[in-house]
Amino acid sequence: MLRTRITLVVVAATLLAVVVSVVSSYRGVTGMVADQFDRALVDRADAVAAVLDAGRVPAERPDTAEQLLLPDGTVRPLSPGRAALPVPPGALDVARSGEGRLTAETTVGDRTFGVLVQGRGEGHGALVVSQDYAEAERMDQEFLGRISWTTAGSAAACAALSWLLIGRILRPMRRLARAAERISSTQDLGTALPAAGRDEVGRLTLAFEVMLDALRRSREAQQRLVQNASHELRTPLTSVRGSAELLQRARGRLAPEDEEKILGTLVAESVALDGLVRELVELATDRQADEDPVPLDLVAAAEDCADRFRRRTGRVITVVTVGAAGTADTADTAGAGPDRDGAAVVLARPRALHRCIDNLLANAVKFSPGDTPVAVLVETVVVGAASPGPEPGGTGSRGRARPGVPSVRLVVRDHGPGIGPEERDAVFDRFYRGAGTQSTPGSGLGLAIVHDLVTADRGTVFAGTGPEGGAEVGFTLPRAVPAPRRG
Repeated sequence: MLRTRITLVVVAATLLAVVVSVVSSYRGVTGMVADQFDRALVDRADAVAAVLDAGRVPAERPDTAEQLLLPDGTVRPLSPGRAALPVPPGALDVARSGEGRLTAETTVGDRTFGVLVQGRGEGHGALVVSQDYAEAERMDQEFLGRISWTTAGSAAACAALSWLLIGRILRPMRRLARAAERISSTQDLGTALPAAGRDEVGRLTLAFEVMLDALRRSREAQQRLVQNASHELRTPLTSVRGSAELLQRARGRLAPEDEEKILGTLVAESVALDGLVRELVELATDRQADEDPVPLDLVAAAEDCADRFRRRTGRVITVVTVGAAGTADTADTAGAGPDRDGAAVVLARPRALHRCIDNLLANAVKFSPGDTPVAVLVETVVVGAASPGPEPGGTGSRGRARPGVPSVRLVVRDHGPGIGPEERDAVFDRFYRGAGTQSTPGSGLGLAIVHDLVTADRGTVFAGTGPEGGAEVGFTLPRAVPAPRRG
């Protein structure tokens, strides 16, 4: 449990700090007490010596004992009735010389005495003053006892206070955990999360909010995809089922031309159904997601796709590059090649880029008269600045390009009915069909796939009506930064 672990860490840190402080304080206090006892012994010895020099007997004190040590080693207590205390080693030397001072400790039974031996002059021996350490030991034990109880009380108070404060700090975490558990058990992404503060827990809550919002949008998109797919699949499936049931009921009684017509309908609807399912899988799985973006020459990619559509449809498709000065050059199949100065090199996934250009060309060929040309324009632009080449005529854009970033734009123009202002954003929605295109074969997913693939590579898509009245659909991708040349 996080709360318990944090509390234990806080209490352990507090105990460590208290123990260090106690040990330091105890050592300091012990030294001070020892110094005080040493000074007291010296003061008592000086006072007793002065009294003896005056020819008087010193007054008795219950915690001290005074005795004379003669040069011959005889010990004479100064207090009548008191037993002589043992003298420490070296005391006889001081008594014989009558000079110097010696401090030591001696033990009598279970009692410890501090002893001071002080010379009284040559031939007069030495004065031996002993002080009982019982009071010092009592003070020491009392100090240790109080410190122990104080430390234990402080640790308990710290543990209780830490438990309460940490519980209060972690309360938003518990609320967030309960909300996450509720979402996990009920699968309700609309569950409200606790209010986010400005601390780390608040940032975590905001991150959860963003994640839940993304999951909600993803689920809504999946539900819309399923609903739209079921609606789009219903028409070809109904047609296939009706035609099959008609053939089943007729059992060879239909005229050959009617049977051929029904079989043609079955084949056409099956082809449409296959194309729709394939694009649905493409849109739902994004098979290009396993590719890594690499620098690609957009002019070469456009010419490659245009060449395939020329051979497939026989249409006139031109690829025009617009330079930085606004000059236009038309590329043909033989002369197409990588952009030498790298101006039209973009960072994109190869298969995804070709799929986008293929979808744009397929739409242009489908929705424009067969005897009209299709133009593909490639130009270098700066997002948010004026284009150096031909400006798209009345377009709307969608995506997430960053302003001021050098980019490369690809535009496909045809001579069809064009795209009205109210449809410029809608054409990139899944299964969208314009008012005049309901009878045209197709799934309504081509531009939606372009939108998803381009925005995944940090690009934008746009659509509108071109300068000459046809449709103008394309995308913008960030320009690849050229590698530095080695001198």
